[in-house]
Amino acid sequence: METFRFQPGETPVLLSIPHVGTMIAPDIAATMTEHGLAQPDVDRHLDRLYHFAPALGIGFLTALCSRYVVDLNRDPDGLVAQTGPDPTEICPLTTFDRAPIYQAGQEPDRAEIERRVGAYWRPYHEQLHSELRALRDRFGVAVLLDAHSVRSRVPRFFDGTLPDFNLGTGDGSSAAQPLVTRLMNVLSASERYSAALNGRMRGGFIIRSYGKPEENIHAIQLELTQSTYMDEDAPYRFRPDLAAEVKPGLERLMSAVVEWAWQKAKGQRRAAFL
Repeated sequence: METFRFQPGETPVLLSIPHVGTMIAPDIAATMTEHGLAQPDVDRHLDRLYHFAPALGIGFLTALCSRYVVDLNRDPDGLVAQTGPDPTEICPLTTFDRAPIYQAGQEPDRAEIERRVGAYWRPYHEQLHSELRALRDRFGVAVLLDAHSVRSRVPRFFDGTLPDFNLGTGDGSSAAQPLVTRLMNVLSASERYSAALNGRMRGGFIIRSYGKPEENIHAIQLELTQSTYMDEDAPYRFRPDLAAEVKPGLERLMSAVVEWAWQKAKGQRRAAFL
C-alpha cells in the first residue's frame, strides 16, 4: 500500500506534512473505537492549504496514513522525547481529548507496533532522509519545513489559546538563527495573525533528528492553528474564506525560506571555489 506521496522540487527546500493522512487499513480500523475512527487530531487539509509550494520550486512530501496508525513525528526507539509533560505514543492510544482510540483489549502490542514502524514509519523517513541529503549534496544546503496544524485550544498539552503561527526549532538547535530571524520578521509584520518562536510548540522528533545546521541541513516546524483555515470541530470542513486570508502569509513565509536557501547555496558555491 502506498504510504506517502513525494513530488521533488527545484530548490534546496523540502516541505514535509507528516500528519495530514487519514488512511487506516481495514484490519486496524476493525480494532478502533468511534473516537479513533473519527480521527479528530489529524492535520486535515494542509496539503490543500500548501498547494502553492510546488510552484515555488519546493519539494512536497505528504503522508497518506493516519497518525493513529503510527505517528511519523515520534521516535520509535523512544530516544528523542516529545516536548511537553504528557507525550503521546508512536502508536497513540488516546486522542488529544483522552478518548480511547482502541477497543478494550485491542491496543497494538509490541509486535504490532514494530510491524507498523516497518510498514509505515520507515518508508516515510527513508524518503525524508534521502531527499534532504540529496538536496544538501546538490545545493550545498537543505532546508526542511515540517508543517503541522492543531486546534487552537488543547488543554491536555497547553493552557489557553495558541498563537496562530508557532515556529519550533528545538530551542534553537535545528536551524540557523539568521533563517529563523528572517521568518519571524515575516510573521511579525502581520497585523492579523499572532506568532511565537519556541513557545508551547518547540518541535518534535522530525526537526530534532534531521535539523543539523553544522552539516548545512536546517529544519523548522510550523504549527498552524486550525482556526485559521478550517472548522476545528466535526466534520472539520476546509474553509476557503479563511484559507484565502492566511495563504498570502504562508506564501511570504515559504518564499522567504526559498530566498534564504538560495542565498546560502550561492555562498556555499563561492566558498568551494576559494
